[in-house]
Amino acid sequence: MAPMDERSSSATSSPLQLFSMMSPSPSLGSPYPWLRELKSEERGLYLIHLLLTCANHVASGSLENVNIALEQISELASADGDTMQRIAAYFTEALADRILKTWSGLHKALNSTRISFPSEDILVRKLFFELFPFLKMAYVITNHTIIEAMEGEKMVHIIDLNSAEPAQWIALLQALSARPEGPPHLRITGIHPQKEVLEQMAHRLTEEAEKLDIPFQFNPIVSKLENLDFEKLRVKTGEALAISSVLQLHSLLAYDDEFLRKKSPLASKNSNGVHLQRVLQLNQTTLGELLENDVVNRYSLSPDSASSSPPSFTGSPKMDGFLNALWGLTPKLMVITEQDSNHNGSTLMERLLESLYFYAALFDCLESTLPRTSLERLKVEKMLFGEEIKNIIACEGVERKERHEKLEKWIQRLDSAGFQSMPLSYYCMLQAKRLLQGYGCDGYRIKEENGCAVICCQDRPLFSVSAWRCRK
Repeated sequence: MAPMDERSSSATSSPLQLFSMMSPSPSLGSPYPWLRELKSEERGLYLIHLLLTCANHVASGSLENVNIALEQISELASADGDTMQRIAAYFTEALADRILKTWSGLHKALNSTRISFPSEDILVRKLFFELFPFLKMAYVITNHTIIEAMEGEKMVHIIDLNSAEPAQWIALLQALSARPEGPPHLRITGIHPQKEVLEQMAHRLTEEAEKLDIPFQFNPIVSKLENLDFEKLRVKTGEALAISSVLQLHSLLAYDDEFLRKKSPLASKNSNGVHLQRVLQLNQTTLGELLENDVVNRYSLSPDSASSSPPSFTGSPKMDGFLNALWGLTPKLMVITEQDSNHNGSTLMERLLESLYFYAALFDCLESTLPRTSLERLKVEKMLFGEEIKNIIACEGVERKERHEKLEKWIQRLDSAGFQSMPLSYYCMLQAKRLLQGYGCDGYRIKEENGCAVICCQDRPLFSVSAWRCRK
């Protein structure tokens, strides 16, 4: 291994020595010729620098500099390139969209013919289910926890807050059919905004229940979560109730911006200054490592931006009301799966840095398992991750639905709503670890945190699964 001074000399003798001093300016014109000759790691680091510089200009409203930065990024980014090129393409699109939103007429005109096909959304979420272990893990943990909690119960009612994937409940039906005391009468209430999705769910589950000879009912509720009429849940006396929420609750936080602005004017302050602190080093192999070892040490939020971060836990009327309504149903069990990352910061730069970390890990996972030309990979990256990134970066107010938060925030919030944590059993965690071991892909880990399961990739927490009951 080369001595430290030799490595430093090697790094600073490359074109990267310019990064710590250089930012896009009108005088640059077209990118320097050496940009196209950069090695993958060098190009990745420069793209990160450009993205954060661009975001800084977006936050300050410096449109001329934004345009120059976007032009340079576009020269290097590519939706079918290496990991950093791909992720840069989607963050660039998100930053550009944020700028376009300041001209509402122009933005509406450019998007006036955009059509969203529900079937495509269902397809891409199925691809996510198949390509990653996260939802499979969540379903295994949820189902096993329900089976443990419902032992001996003769009537079980499950409320599924996003009833779109029949695989979860088909597996539960099969497990219940093997119960020593026989299967219970099972009723599933499925909530989803699309009637067709619920009809497909009802058909698949009814068919499986008949095959297994399990008494079964499916109660469909066509509704968005924020508009849910709790009377339609039809919870009956004598039923043992379980609630399942997979990647849903965070969207309710979108309705509390106005409340937070009134409560804390600083929360809407948009100060996003960023500065470089040291010359880049080049000893990383994945985008996640580039971010972990370079970005945090080199870029920091300005004091103003740091002080404008929201407090560790802030009241959320819409969320509190929803959780209180769930508590009022007195469920025997509630299992919640959420993204384990803070994408709900009050400033653009906070959200950009946190989401870079999170999606870097997901893009790295695909880089290690699928070829760059894979159509399935492109669909997941563009139609799922790309749209989520755009929502986190480009949107504000009620429009910004992807407000992912860390497990500790959910623990505080659920505790305040009257729920008590139910530590996942040893056998449940063992089953989850076995599933992960059989997945055949290195890098995935599952760890226990405060009695909850946290699913990681290369030690980066990505999703959490927690179980709750009503506190007496």
